[in-house]
Amino acid sequence: MHRIPVVERPDLKKTALEHGYEYRTDVGIPYWDETAYYRFTLRQIEKGIEKPAQEINEMCFQLLDRALADESIFHKLRIPKAYWSYVADSWRNREKDLYGRLDFSYGGAGDAKLLEYNADTPTTLYESAIFQWVWFEEAKASGLISQDCDQFAELHEDLVTAFRTMGIDGLLHLACLRDIEDDRETVRYLEECAQEAGLETQFLSMRDIGIDARERFTDLDDRVITTLFKLYPWEWVMEEEFGRYLVTSGVRFLEPPWKAILSNKGLLPLLWEMFEGHPNLLPAYFESDFRAGALSDSYVRKPLFSRQGANIEIVRDGKSLSSNDGPYGGEGHIVQSFHPLPEFDGKFPLVGCWMIAGRPAGLSIREGRSLITGEDANFVPHVILN
Repeated sequence: MHRIPVVERPDLKKTALEHGYEYRTDVGIPYWDETAYYRFTLRQIEKGIEKPAQEINEMCFQLLDRALADESIFHKLRIPKAYWSYVADSWRNREKDLYGRLDFSYGGAGDAKLLEYNADTPTTLYESAIFQWVWFEEAKASGLISQDCDQFAELHEDLVTAFRTMGIDGLLHLACLRDIEDDRETVRYLEECAQEAGLETQFLSMRDIGIDARERFTDLDDRVITTLFKLYPWEWVMEEEFGRYLVTSGVRFLEPPWKAILSNKGLLPLLWEMFEGHPNLLPAYFESDFRAGALSDSYVRKPLFSRQGANIEIVRDGKSLSSNDGPYGGEGHIVQSFHPLPEFDGKFPLVGCWMIAGRPAGLSIREGRSLITGEDANFVPHVILN
């Protein structure tokens, strides 16, 4: 794995506008950096990233099986008791999921270490599936990268196939908070994938969802919502007033309710408890667990719920090395053994492996200037070259 400097495409502004991106003369495309790319070998992709991603996905399924008989899991994850059966039944019925992203610390040598699983509301999907592939094709055409390069980017085809095979009848509604750009553009892209799969779709804001007299969810045209993709965390849904209608609504959700277990940072200590010593896992414990003392004075403290690196603190040798502010943490924290991101030219890449319908389908790299990958990190493309 190497970080290779490269010049930007000469027509980047034109390409950005064609794909709906803002372009600034001083910074180019915000949160996108093509002045470098990461080069992997095929073995690093297949053995170093895809294989562990598939293994961890299977371990998550074993944890879900355990949750059907062990209610303490729901308690530890602070899932409201009113929804325990609802979440468990969604796994018992094997409701299909669409996508997620496993985030690793990986520098090309040694074992990739799982830092977290964005199982419910991951973004940067369009950059991963489309825009870095466009860069790849145009960079090859202009001689910026070798003609022998490849890229791990099967996302678009796999998303379309997943939508085709989900057995969705009637109208598919897709919703998010309309004023959050990353969320909105991710949902718009997924809507395009669904349409390519032959589905009829309707985009709406979460705030536009209504409840009819029969306690069913409805859209602005009073149409009953039967299948809903929501880019909106399950823990938020369960706190909302309309959340009390989940069970009676009859809605089929993407992502399914069982993702409430996997999208929680508490997943990390639960996996470590079940698969202690697995080479791709880091020691992790709930903060209240007496075993957390085994991490000594170097660890990462994470809220059970958080987004974009908010409220994460790195403690090294007993001193706070780095921390990000935010609104999370009231529900509790976990602590995870400190395993720093690799450093390349003063940058710290977080390697994300996208899972589509349960299989690895693509790679994303978000690169920041600190050990905590926050909302200011840039997306950097990659290639495969032996």
